[in-house]
Formats: sequence, C-alpha cells, structure tokens
Amino acid sequence: MGRRSGVLTARRVETALPGIYEDGAGLRLVVKSSGARSWVLRYQLHGKRHDLGLGGWPDVSLARAREKAAAARSLKADGVDPLAERGRRIALTFRDAAEALIESKRPGWRNAKHAAQWGATLATYAYPKIGDLDVRRIATTDVLDVLRPLWTQKTETASRLRQRIEAVLDYATATGGRAGDNPARWKGHLQALLPAPAKVARVEHHAALPWQDAPSFMAELAHREGTAARALAFAILTAARSGEVRGMTWAEIDGNAAMWVVPAGRMKAHKEHRVPLTLAALALLPQRGEPGDLIFPGTKSRPLSDMSLTAVLRRMQRGDLTVHGFRSTFRDWAGEATPHPREVIEAALAHRLKDKAEAAYARGDMLTKRRTLMQDWSEFLQRPEAEVVAIRAAAKG
Repeated sequence: MGRRSGVLTARRVETALPGIYEDGAGLRLVVKSSGARSWVLRYQLHGKRHDLGLGGWPDVSLARAREKAAAARSLKADGVDPLAERGRRIALTFRDAAEALIESKRPGWRNAKHAAQWGATLATYAYPKIGDLDVRRIATTDVLDVLRPLWTQKTETASRLRQRIEAVLDYATATGGRAGDNPARWKGHLQALLPAPAKVARVEHHAALPWQDAPSFMAELAHREGTAARALAFAILTAARSGEVRGMTWAEIDGNAAMWVVPAGRMKAHKEHRVPLTLAALALLPQRGEPGDLIFPGTKSRPLSDMSLTAVLRRMQRGDLTVHGFRSTFRDWAGEATPHPREVIEAALAHRLKDKAEAAYARGDMLTKRRTLMQDWSEFLQRPEAEVVAIRAAAKG
C-alpha cells in the first residue's frame, strides 16, 4: 500500500483507496485492501516508535480521530505514554472502551462488515444512554435501561447487544478501567431480571418470494440493467448469499468446469463451497478480467454494498422482499416441488446438517446431484408465463 500525504477531509476519508494517508502530526488513516479504514497515531517516546490505534471509520470520524490524537499528544508532552495510559486512565467512558475493544478485535474479524455491525449496534442503542458514562459507574440499572425497551420487541438484537455490552465492560476490567462483577452478565444475574430470550423472541424470517412467483420475477429482473441487477440474478440462480456473490473474484471461477469455488474464508461456515454453474448463471458473468478482479464491482472497484441489491428490489416495487429471502424461495421450491433429497438441498445452500446420522451419510458435497438440482432450478426460473399461471392456479387449488 502506498503512502499519501496532505491534510485529510471527510470526503477523502470516505473515498480513499487502499493505502496510508497522513493527516499531520502523526495521525494517519490506514485503508486496507478490504476497504476497512482505521485511525493510527504514530509517535516516538524515549527513542522508541509506537502506533496507537484510535478506532475505525466510520465509528470514529475524522474530527473525533483528531480529538483523540490531540489528547494522546498532550499526554506524550507530559512524558506519559498514551498506550500505557489507555489501560489505566482514571476515567474511561463506555464509548472509548468500546472503540478500543473493536480495534483490538478488528484483526481477527473476517471482514470490515463485522466491525461495522458491532459499532452500529452500540452506537444506535447503547451510546445514547451510557456512551459517555465512566465504566466504573455503569450499574445493572443502566444496562437494563438500555435493554428493556428492546427485549420483547427486538429480542435477537437485544440479546446481541447485551453480549456486546458485557464484552466491552469485560475489556474495561481487563485493562484496569473498572473492577468488580460485570452488570451485563447473563448467568446468575440478568437472567433473574429479564425473561429468557427463547421465551419472548419472535421468529424473524427474511421476507421471501413464494416459489410459484419466482419465474415471473426473474423475467422482470432480466429487463433491469446494471451490475447490481446482474448480481441479484446470479445470487438467485445459485442460491448463494449476497456477500458471497458481491465478493466474487475471477480467481474463483472455473469456466471450463462451470464451477464457482468460494474459499473457506468467505463462507459463513468457514468451509470451501463449490457451486455448479448453469448456462443461465454463466451468461450473467461479464467479460473475464484479472484473477483478483471483482466480478460484480461497485464504484471505484470496491465490492457492491448489500444495499445496492436491495435497491434493485425497491426499484422493482418489491421492497417487501429481501435478497437473503430468495434462498428460502429456493428451499421451498426444492422441498415442495421436486423429489431432490433434503441433504442435497441443504448442501446446495451450504448448510451444515444438524442430524449426525444424516451428516455421516452425506460425507461429500454431492456435487453431481447438486448440479442436477441447480439445472432444474434454472429451468424452472425460465419457464414461460403460461406455465407460471398454471402453477399459481394449481397452488391455489
């Protein structure tokens, strides 16, 4: 990655290509090839060079990064090492502890989206109420004040939020910012004050298109132009996850074998997944590029955002659907309208079989059977309107 000099602007931070960008006085923006952006303050103390992580963008804005850098330089001017002080500062706010924790975890996360989700959840629900509180002062009542409004309405989100608050406070304790029991812990504490998530959680399904309507939807989608529309069609034809399609590179495509090999690092189950490609799926691929090039790139050769595919649905006046829901459409079609075995269908969706006996039986990835399944799916999606009307009538009858 190259190094660029000059005072940064908010716009430049947002659009910067991979590299290191200097803002001045040691503050720098580091942009990784994945698009992840983080702030680092480089300084020297006692003849040694140090790099102090200040958090990731957009959780930490340019203005906020400059404030944190100025505070660290002030400590250094007094002969205090900012890195050492971070672990023993007198007052550590929940927001600062959260940003430090996210930065410490960032190298272990597979993609920038995970860090963004962490930051977004805390920024939306926790920061307005406890973000500026000294972590030593945060008590059970504060945690409940954050969680209770969500607990019965958005139980899954609330449960995830509780886990993240607990992790932030554990981090603060480990770095010397607070002491004592964690008020966000569940076992033996909040479980006595809140109903179990399983008892109040509403099952939230991704909005899915009825499988009988899939051919007419695909016919309409075929008239849409643009990279996002082609990526959506490809995702539907392959029953793949949105992120798997948006991150595809030419190195993953074997045109001769009509195969897409998704590496383990990009799969939810951390296991390589082979996807047989039908002629309809191959026809959606553009002219072949370099091995590392994205197949469905967004602006400035970055991956398309998930919202880009959602925007296609909205332009089609189908805001009631989700991209992920088309996997359910495929699953319903395969289970209700075909004789394909369940284990083959689950393998096509890259699902792990929970039944141990069934999993032992299906040791391989059943590629040959899955190729037949995906060909049947492709042919179904290309059925003419007359057959679609007949399918709907039969379903209603």
